[in-house]
Amino acid sequence: MLAADLFSFVTRVRERAPLVHCLTNLVVTNFTANVLLAIGAAPAMVVAREEVGEFAAVANALSVNLGTLDVPQSRAIRAAVEAANSAGTPWVLDPVAVGPLAFCTEFAFDLLDAKPAVIRGNASEIISLSGGASSGRGVDSTAATDAALDAAQVLALKTQAVVAVTGETDYVTDGRRVIAMSNGSPLMTRVTGVGCALSATVAAFVGVAPDRDALWSATVAAIAYSTIAGELAARDAALPGSFAVAYLDRLASLDEAAFGKTLVQRDIVAG
Repeated sequence: MLAADLFSFVTRVRERAPLVHCLTNLVVTNFTANVLLAIGAAPAMVVAREEVGEFAAVANALSVNLGTLDVPQSRAIRAAVEAANSAGTPWVLDPVAVGPLAFCTEFAFDLLDAKPAVIRGNASEIISLSGGASSGRGVDSTAATDAALDAAQVLALKTQAVVAVTGETDYVTDGRRVIAMSNGSPLMTRVTGVGCALSATVAAFVGVAPDRDALWSATVAAIAYSTIAGELAARDAALPGSFAVAYLDRLASLDEAAFGKTLVQRDIVAG
């Protein structure tokens, strides 16, 4: 894909400030909100079961993260997803820790029937969701992203969702098309919330997609934008604390010229 086409989604987010409703884990709420603000989106962290349905219906997108799932949150997520689907609001599933944890895994499989627009996870999570053997260690993947590519394509075809596997190399597929991207920095794994915030960023981008056919491009753009910002932030800061600040700054300031110069991608023929 052309860098200019991808960056057009960045421009849309900055111009339209999509309202992103986040039902995320309690560890990353603040950082996720700051990332959304940095990219130009409007975050909302409404969590009450009594209110999530109303809010999901008026948001531009919904981001669901299972990182600290409990029974009350699972009920709130079900209500939010149902309302989002009724309103035609796209939603993103981040299946954190799916595979090793039984409650979370069962709930994630149930959510697949509710038709997420995008599923974004690490290799172990995507392999587990596609029906493969669990290989994760808590929230961390023990598999390389290329090992999950076939699983991602199977999952995309089964659910009709765009599936993104993120790691050292990022893959995005709708079951027919596959693109690989190799931007980013190891420091992105040293700051809590970068991956979870990426799913919220994907939600912001799909929230400004003109139609369902554009969801794949929007997901590619969101991941490219986030990883390029991380790569450039690592040039500004060598340690995790300063990197977190530099990452937010790069998200807010990244322009089309730097984006196009830094982007590393390749198309893959889907098998």
